[in-house]
Amino acid sequence: MLHEPASQSGPDASADYKMRIGVWMFLLYAAIYAAFVAINLLKPLWMEKTVFLGLNLAVVFGFGLIVFALIEALIYNHMCGTHEADNKGGE
Repeated sequence: MLHEPASQSGPDASADYKMRIGVWMFLLYAAIYAAFVAINLLKPLWMEKTVFLGLNLAVVFGFGLIVFALIEALIYNHMCGTHEADNKGGE
């Protein structure tokens, strides 16, 4: 029984673009996460303060990180998809 790829794949002309965007998005997320860790390390009592609808900063910041990661993923997908579509039209 042959197990071949469902679709043929070749070199990805957008690989450099995807890598650049991915690295910048990772660095942005890492900086925001580092701020979260720094607050926990340097000013842990700040995390107890109520900031939004009765939720403390730790919960709001934590959920914010999750939502931000999802938004970044959607932006990355859109940017890479648009770049690939533009490159396909140029072939």
